[in-house]
This record gives sequence, C-alpha cells and structure tokens, in this order.
Amino acid sequence: MRKLILAAASIAALTFAGPASAQAPIVIKFSHVVATDTPKGQAAERFKELAEKATKGRVKVEVYPNSQLYKDKEELEALQLGSVQMLAPSLSKFGPLGVKEFEVFDLPFLFKDTAAFTAVTQGAIGQDLFKKLEPKGIKGLAFWDNGFHIMSANKPLHKVADFKGLKMRIQSSKVLDMQMRALGASPQAMAFSEVYQALQTGVVDGTENTWSNLYTQKMHEVQKYATISDHGYIGYAVIVNKPFWDGLPADLRTTLAGCMKDATKIANDNARKDNEDALEAVRKSGRTQIITLTPQEKAAWKRALVKVHKEAEERIPRELIQEIYKEIGFKSE
Repeated sequence: MRKLILAAASIAALTFAGPASAQAPIVIKFSHVVATDTPKGQAAERFKELAEKATKGRVKVEVYPNSQLYKDKEELEALQLGSVQMLAPSLSKFGPLGVKEFEVFDLPFLFKDTAAFTAVTQGAIGQDLFKKLEPKGIKGLAFWDNGFHIMSANKPLHKVADFKGLKMRIQSSKVLDMQMRALGASPQAMAFSEVYQALQTGVVDGTENTWSNLYTQKMHEVQKYATISDHGYIGYAVIVNKPFWDGLPADLRTTLAGCMKDATKIANDNARKDNEDALEAVRKSGRTQIITLTPQEKAAWKRALVKVHKEAEERIPRELIQEIYKEIGFKSE
C-alpha cells in the first residue's frame, strides 16, 4: 500500500505541477497483464494511436503490457489510488472488489456465441453494471471481447471424470471456483503472470484460457493437451480512474470516448481471428495435442456445469441471471 500511495503522489505531482508544466501532455498510464500480440494488447495499442493523433499531442498514452507495472491482483488498487489511469481487466476481477454482479460472466456455458455475449455487454445490462463501479471510484468505458475458454492439462480431458483431483488454475472468482469443484478439480487462484511457471513446475496441473493467451504466454510449451470446450467466455472491461476522468477538459473526454469506441470496434472485430490464428500456431508447434469433444462429451460437461448457475445465486442476484437468460434466450439443454 505504501508503494502505491507514493507512486500515486508522484503522478499527481507530475500531472499538476503548475504553470511551468502547463503545456505538458496529459499522461494516461494504461496497464494490462497480457502480451501485446493478443486481442487486448492490440486494442490497447490501437487506442494509444487513435488518442494521441485525435488530441494532437494533448494526451500521451503509455501502455504497459505483460504485468510490467502490476499483477492482476494489484492493478485495481493501483487504479483506485491513481497510480495508473486506465486498465482492461477481465470481468472476473470485479468480484473481489465487491461488485459481485460481474461474476455473472463466469457462469459456465452461459453464452452460446460471441453475439450472445455482446448482446449483454453492449446493451442496458452492460451499462447498469458499469454504474455499479462508480462508487468504487471507477468509470467503465467499454467492453472488449477475447473469446471462448479452452481447458488444458498434462492429461487428456474428454470426460468430467478426467478432472478429478487435478489442480486447475483459475482467476480470482468464486464462480470459477464453483465451476472447477463441479468438475471434481481443485481450483487454484493465482495471478496471470505466475501461471506459466506454475504449470512448468507442477504447482498446478492445468488451466483454462483462450487460445491467444495460451499461445502468447507459451503455456502450450508446458501443457500436453488442450480441449476445445467453449465452456466460458473471456471479456474485458476498459476502466478509468473516475476522479482523473472527471477532471479532464470536457472536449478531451468526448474525444477520448470516441477513440475508445473506434478502438473497441477494431478490437472486437479482430478477436476471433486472433484466437483462430493462435489455435493454428499451437497446432503447428506440435507441443500440444488438441482435443475436440464429441457432442455427447460436451453435453455431459454442460450437464455438470450448468448446476453452478443455481449455486452462484448466493453471490449473483437471481434477477440479474434471469434477465440475461431472457436477453440471450439461454437454454440449459
């Protein structure tokens, strides 16, 4: 905490140093935990390019990928303190912050495709969720797509029984914890930056992620099998420190919001191809055997995991779950 407060004070001093620095650009530090050549990484770079061009140098965006500044367990606190101004954490990260409603996105087999996910994030439900962040000093700007989860391990994962006793890394989400326990696995929450070494050393046996994250973090080098399960969806919320945002000149807020909208469209349009390319790269590497579930196997996974929806009502308002069911036409079978 002391380190973050000192960092925040330093940034404040640089940003509001007085008349001598009046012509200096406003700096937005944009921190994230994945590689640059991922859907989120590319979107952050695109936002930087658009924002600096559109503001004609009045704003400078500094992008820090791969947990260069903060791990995913630390970055939200850093944002609230003003040590960074912008993040794009996965939607799983807001539960520990006290906004448990975001864990609805972790419900397994909730979204049948990307269109179902965007119907929720780009509509009234998504905006209502963003409003719940504001009392925490956070403003939501956009939702970014990544793609569907796969499961990886050093043993083939075909059946639910194959998970029994496996130590599976998860993000810090109680719903993902429920998910792994429903499969008979032992969930292990840990920072994204620590996963490769944990897989390499056997601290965990497997993980879930998208193809782009698996490949760019080289997890395929230490996982013998990957199952195309499409059991969950990874999306991100682009968020900004609210006092910082509210303190910007109105014209800059409008310009930056427009740049974010443009970057979001580009990012979401490219996410599917990025994951398809990563899947092909993993396949060509020969390091990981790729498993495609039969319809019967996938149906068995879904039967085991849809039970988590009811269990999760202890954390997520039932009304929100039902609202999303209605919006996307969810069917449990």
